[in-house]
Amino acid sequence: MRTSIKITLIDNSRISERTLDHTMNRRHFLTLLTACYSAPYLKGAEALTKRIRLDHWDRSHDRLFLGGQFWTNPMEDWLIQDGWASCQTSGANRNIHSLLYQLSDTSKPFTISTEVSRPESLKKDDGAGFRFGIRADIDDHRARCFSYHGETAGLKGKTLFIGKKETTLEGKIPAHYELTLTGKPSGDKVELTLTVSNPDDGASLGSVSATVAAKQVAGNFSVVSQFTGNKGRPANAGYQFRNWQISGEAFSHHPERQFGPIMWSMYTLSDNRSDDGYVMKITALLAPMGEKDNQKVELEVQKDGAWKKLGSAELNTDAWTATFRVPKWDEKTKTPFRLIYREQHTDSTETAHEWTGTIRSNPTGPLRMGALTCQNDYGFPYAPVAENLSKLDLDLLYFSGDQLYENHGGFGIIRTPAIPAIHNYLRKFYQFGWSFREPMRHSPTVCLPDDHDVFHGNIWGEGGAPFNPNAKGPSRGGYRQPARMVNAVHLTNCSHHPDYASPKPCKQDISVYYGDMVYGGVNFAIIADRQWKSGPEHVNTEGSRYDHVADKDFDTSKLDKPGLQMLGERQEKYVEEWAKDWRAHSMKVFLSQTVFAGVATHHGSPKGYLKGDLDSGGWPQTARNKAIDLMRPSMALHINGDQHLTSLSQYGVDKQRDSNWSFCTPAISAGYPRWWLPDELGMEHENRPDHNNANTGEFLDGFGNKVYVYAIGNPVKNPREGAKTRYELAHNKASGFGMITIDTEKKTYTMDCFRFLCDATDGKKENQFPGWPVTIHQKENRGENLLNA
Repeated sequence: MRTSIKITLIDNSRISERTLDHTMNRRHFLTLLTACYSAPYLKGAEALTKRIRLDHWDRSHDRLFLGGQFWTNPMEDWLIQDGWASCQTSGANRNIHSLLYQLSDTSKPFTISTEVSRPESLKKDDGAGFRFGIRADIDDHRARCFSYHGETAGLKGKTLFIGKKETTLEGKIPAHYELTLTGKPSGDKVELTLTVSNPDDGASLGSVSATVAAKQVAGNFSVVSQFTGNKGRPANAGYQFRNWQISGEAFSHHPERQFGPIMWSMYTLSDNRSDDGYVMKITALLAPMGEKDNQKVELEVQKDGAWKKLGSAELNTDAWTATFRVPKWDEKTKTPFRLIYREQHTDSTETAHEWTGTIRSNPTGPLRMGALTCQNDYGFPYAPVAENLSKLDLDLLYFSGDQLYENHGGFGIIRTPAIPAIHNYLRKFYQFGWSFREPMRHSPTVCLPDDHDVFHGNIWGEGGAPFNPNAKGPSRGGYRQPARMVNAVHLTNCSHHPDYASPKPCKQDISVYYGDMVYGGVNFAIIADRQWKSGPEHVNTEGSRYDHVADKDFDTSKLDKPGLQMLGERQEKYVEEWAKDWRAHSMKVFLSQTVFAGVATHHGSPKGYLKGDLDSGGWPQTARNKAIDLMRPSMALHINGDQHLTSLSQYGVDKQRDSNWSFCTPAISAGYPRWWLPDELGMEHENRPDHNNANTGEFLDGFGNKVYVYAIGNPVKNPREGAKTRYELAHNKASGFGMITIDTEKKTYTMDCFRFLCDATDGKKENQFPGWPVTIHQKENRGENLLNA
């Protein structure tokens, strides 16, 4: 039977889109698809000799996600409704950025147009229109999505404007109108004209013109609802947009920048040590789709040059994740995969979105893993770190928490109800995937949530209890956010992990995620060191905050009360069994959020001395010592983060250096700074390492815990001095990442600690923090010391 179809093809080897009528048979579709691939593919300015419509909202189901060709600020304030991109609040500066097209060659003309609708409920009109020439301190389209440095052109009330150039329109302005911005080059300037017209008949209602420097036009461009006004989230709606079009050779085309609906994926590979053999688990992370959208994702792998479907998985419509568990995986073969989401449109067409990557083979030689933590978004998108991970081509990636901070992307926090809070969280979390999805598509990834991931400055989980209503301030036990949101956080971070040791939830039915992964001859324990931790309100620090001890003479032994928890009884039992289980591996690693000692003396500033921080893993002392006692027989290296201060230390319980080593890795992008400056304080120490670096040796931390500090990576005392870009600031704040090479033949762990701005592959000494790299033997993790013995 003959049938007509529309086909749209984006060929970028990353994400492909195919639109087809459901009635066409497979043979005819494949014939046409082959013809399309054979045709010349136009790129850049050449592709824009005619008008292009950027949006397809007229054939999209109602939903939160506007499409992978856009970044919305913020996502949770926009909906597709009846074919319009509708802003759900009249709050200021809500905007939609184009990702696939940029204003690049300002020596060429351009046109941008859109239909606009002003809602009747809008109490204060702060305008709608365009922002263009959006620039940032670094040349990255992702960074520009959060910048407001650019030119503006729009309609506010009856005032039509380009920057400060304004004209007042006569007569009644309809609620539904069209804005058209044209740019004509004139030497080193661009002549701009903004016209408002009636979309029904094209009749002009007025125009305004201005001339700007050509360099001010280049960059991202966006549509904006409410240029100024209330920075909060008023309940009444903002503007609507549709039929957003562009033309002109000033635009460049970048189809590889599409972000969604499959945002990225994460996977693990683990020896299940059962009839299931090796188990591969992979999670596709999608943007929030609509009720009428397809609710399934497909997984295919490439075998012998052909793609084979392994199955489909339902989307969890809170977390928008789809997880596959594949037993009896061929761990010896490197296997390409692709995830497919078939977006169904209102006109009965379908677009197949693909996300591709590689499942690595199980390492047989030394296992090389990257260890990362804490990404404050002033350093977004952290390209120097992400690019180093890709160049190093690591066997495993480990993110130990704080994949986001509450201030990510601006626009505040939504704490309740649960679903809006989840959407607020997801939008911030997507910046993590946007930054690191390239290395994650080819390397197994372990990803732990920490305090900021669940919108806490610090968290003492109290076994899943709700926020303690009888205590004051944020420094108290329990979860502040709804349990439903916390569970969505756990799903987005951990659903691809190997099967958990215990599926039984804790209080409030909050999920748990502790367990292990056996990979490359190494057993990795995956631990939540805050989920069961007791809150600081159980003790009296005699200060303004439950969790801070500022008095250097305060006796912190009084804070070690019976019954206080750190890992909790369930995880303690698990760690005890894990330490003794040596099936199918010969080395172990203990993964958790933070270091089990107080290796920081100053917080916030070089003058911000604290004797004790109850957020650290140095408190409660008895629970800390028990955790280390249980870990010691494993001879595991403890890899952690959280502190924004990298350290390499060895725990002591009964005596100095009798237990496991800890590598607390640098923050990817350190926000709140910390320093370890015991020498300035005159703290007693013994047995400084042979390298004789300052602030190293055997110490008692502020809680009286024994800790041998072998290496420390303090930030400079004035990080902003001399920092011209976000990346230079991150570098000055001692940001970076760790790498660990685990050699199962030599039984050694080699730790590298790379600075933010470096090429981790060129071997330069200055790439690393002082004291690194360091190699220790497995037995040193139970106190049989060789290093500087």
